[in-house]
This record gives sequence, C-alpha cells and structure tokens, in this order.
Amino acid sequence: MIRHRDSFCKVTPLPMSFLSLLFLALLQGLTEFLPVSSSAHLKLFHLATGTEANALVLDVAVHIGTMAAVCLYFWRDVLLTLRGIADVLRGRLRTEGAQLFLLLSLATIPAIIVGLALKLSGLAEKLDLLWLMGSTMIIFGIILYWADKRAPQTRTSWTWRDALIMGLWQAVALVPGVSRSGATITAARFLGFERISAARLAMLMSIPTILASGSLLAVDVVKEGDWSLAGDAAIAAFIAFLAALLALRVMMTLLARVSFTPYVIYRILLGIVLLIIAAR
Repeated sequence: MIRHRDSFCKVTPLPMSFLSLLFLALLQGLTEFLPVSSSAHLKLFHLATGTEANALVLDVAVHIGTMAAVCLYFWRDVLLTLRGIADVLRGRLRTEGAQLFLLLSLATIPAIIVGLALKLSGLAEKLDLLWLMGSTMIIFGIILYWADKRAPQTRTSWTWRDALIMGLWQAVALVPGVSRSGATITAARFLGFERISAARLAMLMSIPTILASGSLLAVDVVKEGDWSLAGDAAIAAFIAFLAALLALRVMMTLLARVSFTPYVIYRILLGIVLLIIAAR
C-alpha cells in the first residue's frame, strides 16, 4: 500500500512529477504480489527522490490496477468464486464455488478487523518507521526461508482451519515490511501446501483484501472531493496493472522449479539497506 508521508526525509518533500508517478505505479505493480514488501520499496523510493505521494486518488488507482491483474491471471478461480456467491445466496453451501467464497471471506475478516482498528486508532501512521520496516523485512524473510525449507509440499486443498490461520498471518502483514503475500505464502508453506498452491491461495486472498482497503481509500477520496489527478490516476492504474501481471507471470512460472530463496535473499539485503539508512 502506498504510504502518505515519510518522516525520515531530511529535506522538504517535493511534489511528484508525472514521470515519478509512473515509476511509482510500476514499482507498486511489480512488488505488490511478490513476497518482498511493496511498502518497503515505496519507502525507499520516497527517501531516494525526496518526494511524497499524498493524493488518495492515486492510491485507489494503483489498488484497482493490481487487483485487476490478479483477477485476470486467476480468472477461472474468480469466476468460480462469483458462481459461489450465487450458490450461497441460494443456500447451496457445499458447491466448490460456495466453499471457495466462504473460505476467502473467512480469511479476509482478520485483516479487515485489524486494519480498521489501526486506521481508527491512528496507529497505522505511527507504524510507518524505517527501522521497523527493515527489521520485519529481515525477520519475516528468514521465517519464509525456514517454512519453505522445513515444511512438506503435500497439500493442495483448503480447509476452514487453513483459511483462518492464513487470515491471521495476513493481518500481521499490516505491519510495514512484513509483506502481505510473503506472510500468507509463509503460512501456507507451514501448513504443508506446495509452493504453487501456496502462492495461488495467497494471491486469491489478496483480491478481497485489496478491495476492502481500496474501498476505505475511496471513501476518503469522496470526502476530499479532489479529482484533479483523475487522468494521471488512470494511467497509473494501467501501468500498475501491466507490472503486476508481469510479476505474477514470472513468479508463478519460476515456482515450478525454483524455491522462495531468491526472494528471501533479496528481502534480507533490502532490510539491511533500510536499517543502515535508519541508523544514519
């Protein structure tokens, strides 16, 4: 998720140029679904450029772009879930689609509760700390490595218990630097899911979560009534969509023969960089 203000910049934040906005959308799209924390990359981007992203309409735009990408990539599962909603409304709760919809709903509840609590209490902004982000990048990277190396790869089917556990891990990922996809993939690997199935479940869980967070942002946009960046937002959404689609394609293809270790190494290196910057 795009952070609105960087308290660690030593210079006065500059307004973002059109090129910076496009690069930001590209960065958001590429890192949203990889287990490397998009928030950490955006924090580093703002530190490097001295810019800030304070337009809510742009936040909503990149959310829409990334959500569209995952919906397109997993379109069969999305259609199955939509049919499941219809089945639930008709009282047919045991169909494959209904089960998928209900499990996704359960997995989303913890993040919604914790997210609302952080937003209403004002703690969300207070957690936007560089040292915390660097630490969680390293710690949860190591946890992902441990889960990926130690857990078996035997499972593909989802249960109520699995959905609840992965949902709780997704709520933990509201702490900057943890990575939503990284946390849910880690949980799935601890539960014994094979790598591709773990990534697929994590990506499907992102759809209602992004929809929920995007809806909260959209409410703020309506309250502010600032649509001056509507044109830029449309372009940013499209760039985020293309970048996210590419990132999904690369990750799901590589998981057929490569573990999550490259992402872990990258997380640790980036975490060290963030801690060094924080120390200075």
